[in-house]
Amino acid sequence: MIEDIKRDAEQRMQKSIESLEGQFNKIRTGRATPAILDVVRVSYYGVDTPLSQVANVIVEDARTLLISPWEKKLVPEIEKAIYRSDLGLNPNTTGDVIRVPMPPLTEETRKTYIKQARQEAENARVAIRNVRRDANGMIKDLLKEKEISEDDQRRAEEAIQKVTDKYIADVDKHLESKEADLMAI
Repeated sequence: MIEDIKRDAEQRMQKSIESLEGQFNKIRTGRATPAILDVVRVSYYGVDTPLSQVANVIVEDARTLLISPWEKKLVPEIEKAIYRSDLGLNPNTTGDVIRVPMPPLTEETRKTYIKQARQEAENARVAIRNVRRDANGMIKDLLKEKEISEDDQRRAEEAIQKVTDKYIADVDKHLESKEADLMAI
C-alpha cells in the first residue's frame, strides 16, 4: 500500500518534470530547434493540426529552421500559423519550403526569458511539493485507519521526501541548463 502511494507520487512528479521540459521548449534561445514550433497549429482541412503532423521541420543551420510541408497548398497556412503563434518569428517562403530565421536575442530579451524560465521552474517545484503533500496525506489517513504503524508512517514520509528532493534537484538541473542556453551567444 505504501509502495503504491510512493510509486504514484513518483509518477506524478515525473509528469511535472516532463511538463517543465515542454514549457522550456517554448522559451526560445538564440539557436534553432524544431521544438520551438511545437505550439504552432495549422488549419488543415478545417482542423487545427500540430505543425509536425503536416510538415517536416529540420534545422538548416544554427539559426535557421527549414519547414517542408507535405502539401504545397499548406505553405501560406503554415506561414499564417507561425505569425499567429506569438513566437516573434518571421518566416520566409521560397517556393514550397519555408525558412524561419531565429533572430539574435538582445540582453533584455535574455533576461525576460530567464525570468520566465525561473517562474516555470518554480511552478514545477510547487507541483512536486503538492504531490508530496498529497502522498503524506494518504499515509496519515492509513495511520488513522490503523492500517500502518507510526514507524511505517515515518519511514514512508522519509522515502517520499527523498523522492521529492531528487525531483526538485532535477528541476534545478533543468533550469541551470536552460539558463546556460539562454546566456550563450
